[in-house]
Amino acid sequence: MPMRKWLARSQPLAGAPGVRGIDVVAAEWRQCALDLAAGGTRLQALWTECTHGAAARALYANHEFLLLVTLPLAGAEYPGVADVFPAAARMQRAAADLTGLRVSDADTRPWLRHAAWPADYRPLAANAQPAHGNEPRTDDYAFVRVTGDGVHEIPVGPVHAGIIEPGHFRFSVVGEKVLRLEERLGYVHKGIEQLFARTRLIDGHRLAARVSGDSAVAYGWAYCQALEALAACPVPPRAQWLRALALEAERIANHLGDLGALANDAGFAFGLAQFSRLKEVWLRATQAALGSRYLNDFVVPGGVGADAEPQRLAELAAGARTIEAETRVLREILDEHAGVRDRFVGTGIVTAELATELGLVGLAARASGHDHDLRTDLPCEPYNRLSVQKCVRQEGDVAARVAVRFDEVLESIRLVAAIAADVPPGAVRADGTMPPAGATAVGAIEGWRGPVIVALTAGEDGGIRRCHPHDPSWQNWPALEHAIIGNIVPDFPLINKSFNLSYSGHDL
Repeated sequence: MPMRKWLARSQPLAGAPGVRGIDVVAAEWRQCALDLAAGGTRLQALWTECTHGAAARALYANHEFLLLVTLPLAGAEYPGVADVFPAAARMQRAAADLTGLRVSDADTRPWLRHAAWPADYRPLAANAQPAHGNEPRTDDYAFVRVTGDGVHEIPVGPVHAGIIEPGHFRFSVVGEKVLRLEERLGYVHKGIEQLFARTRLIDGHRLAARVSGDSAVAYGWAYCQALEALAACPVPPRAQWLRALALEAERIANHLGDLGALANDAGFAFGLAQFSRLKEVWLRATQAALGSRYLNDFVVPGGVGADAEPQRLAELAAGARTIEAETRVLREILDEHAGVRDRFVGTGIVTAELATELGLVGLAARASGHDHDLRTDLPCEPYNRLSVQKCVRQEGDVAARVAVRFDEVLESIRLVAAIAADVPPGAVRADGTMPPAGATAVGAIEGWRGPVIVALTAGEDGGIRRCHPHDPSWQNWPALEHAIIGNIVPDFPLINKSFNLSYSGHDL
């Protein structure tokens, strides 16, 4: 198989289990992508960098490995791969905005660059200077137009009624039927990748945990996984188990909140009230056991920031079992509610074939028949000891994404009980050594949305040369544009919530 020749050339890379690295030349960049796609491998992340030489980097993934492909660049252009992996299109556009390195034959519209950016400003370009005193320009973003009899546009956003980050959605409709949806994000660019370059390695986990606030454990763990590999830091077993406990607690909280919101979007306010109550109960139990509701900074380099008393762990497991019982009852109520079923079933379908073409990941992929899950495919400690059961559905509609959430809540509750009962004794934090400048590692953790990636390169004197965090929403936002086609406009909030993707994860 052609894919195997690239693996044969690759070398083990520090970081997550199964991660490998390979350098290629320009003529090999696209061929590597084509061969990996033919072998069933998906694109996990793509970015560019200008520190200590220009390069394009792509991370590919399947059940067996993570492969970091690096293309050193002599100029400002590199071959695009969006025709092979459609998810690459927005990643390439974002990379061009940040570094000025771009593909020569693809969509050149800005992704992160909005009217407030100076025309020639590239924040991650070599020797980039801060932008000051810029006057906002007219924002003339070129949305794709759909024409025809009876076709009209409905612009929604970028400011929304709910307390969410901004995003612009441009619907082309006939009556209420959606013909096309185009998204535009990046309105609140936070400069996180630039901030990483001003942060010390030992402090970077705090910034990583704030990339997307609902995934603090996943991002913090992915960053620390990369750093610990670079620093030859052996994480104590007790800390590893407590990290897994925190990650599953994070998964439960987010799924409970989403289930309530989905019920509400289907006109079933009782569901919102009950799941909101359960989420609050769970957050309080998490705080009592692990010291924080949302677990910011719980994962720290070398381990965890706080230990958990045995009694508190037992109470958390008991609380989880109570929530399990109530969740099962609420699931029966939603399954038997005709109005809810009518809104969920057959709405916002992403077929298994489309999921493959778009490179869908995480929860959304598992609802469309794909069983990717880093906790089982490439498990780190202690997941290699926990026998995680994958939660997969085939239908690819809102109902399937709801069902996966229910299944994962119940599975995570089982894992919480198992972890709480078997946490080994010992220390919760260890020290490592200073990694050499230029060393690179990749962290990969299955967050509640999907795989969270952090690619980390050490700098001089304990600094960070480059850190690229990647949210699974990058792959899944384009799927929302397809899922809404043929549905009616009032179903968009429901379909959108069934994915519940991160705006913040795009605005780096």
